[in-house]
Amino acid sequence: MKAIAIIPGTKTPRLVDRPEPSITSPHDVKMQTIRVGICGTDREEASGGRARAPDGQQDLVIGHEMLGRVLETGKSVTRVKPGDFAVFTVRRGCRECVSCNAGRPDMCETGRYRERGIWGLDGYQTERVVDSDDYVVHVPSELAPVAVLAEPLSVVEKAIDEAMHVLERRPDVAITPDWLHGRRCLVAGLGPIGLLGAMVLRLRGAEVYGLDVVDAGTARPRWLEGIGGHYVDGRQVPADKVDDTVGAMDLILEATGVASLEFDLLDALGANGAYVLTGIPGGDRPLQVQGAQLMRKFVLGNQAMVGSVNAARGHFQMAVDDLGLANLRWGAHVTGLITQRYPASKFLEPLTQHQPDAIKEVIDWS
Repeated sequence: MKAIAIIPGTKTPRLVDRPEPSITSPHDVKMQTIRVGICGTDREEASGGRARAPDGQQDLVIGHEMLGRVLETGKSVTRVKPGDFAVFTVRRGCRECVSCNAGRPDMCETGRYRERGIWGLDGYQTERVVDSDDYVVHVPSELAPVAVLAEPLSVVEKAIDEAMHVLERRPDVAITPDWLHGRRCLVAGLGPIGLLGAMVLRLRGAEVYGLDVVDAGTARPRWLEGIGGHYVDGRQVPADKVDDTVGAMDLILEATGVASLEFDLLDALGANGAYVLTGIPGGDRPLQVQGAQLMRKFVLGNQAMVGSVNAARGHFQMAVDDLGLANLRWGAHVTGLITQRYPASKFLEPLTQHQPDAIKEVIDWS
């Protein structure tokens, strides 16, 4: 069967032949891959960046944002059956720490986890895949057009969930559990993660502002406004002026990976608020920050900052559930997040260049 693979550390994405996987355990699920999303991680890998092939292999099949249809299951599988749509999760635990053994490899304490399509395990950019039902999430058939978004959405679900676990200890949350309803929330960076974050926050009833540096009439601001969000052009309203211009925020979801902007946004966080970071800055250039002022603001304002990466199976289930709610509320508008589709034979184009007006690009294996 065909697969898209790289040799880690080199710029060598290519189409290869791989043996078809088979079911070897009563808990195995075999799927036909339907489509796989492309993200910044895939492009980084394809350009020679961070990646690791499985032990004993020279190359790595990439791809971690997948949707498939179940072809066959082991006799002990109950979560899905042949013909179902489903997604597999990404991270596999170290089997050593408490978090991984509790089903939370996203919180691995040793760093010896593996990730499909990224680190030590082949991914999903291939015609058929097999994995354990411990990592499968059923997808209702009506969500098949958008379910490839489940993986990036799971990252958002975890990030917001982590922030809420901090905020739920506050006294007003004890009185009003639906804390996000009517709250002012800022999403920084309107790529797929940011827009999906805005979608989740809108589903929870929040007033959402999206900060980016693109023209208001382009695809990402238009999509945000289509779900009732407000676009803030960062070229006109710099990050450190959001508080003065737009107002203080109860929650900030950062999805830019720009270190200087991440610090500048701290000014926009209101009293008792939470700031959750998902972007990972590159490079190692030093920054000058007003440390004393920032720390005073955090202490005196009872503020919290949370870092969040990856997601557990439960977050994937939350993602599928919220895709269902979004589909009911906004219909085909959700599908508009997928802006470009490529056949597997054209894989080089989305891996080596990102269209300026693109949101989510996918490889179609069906």
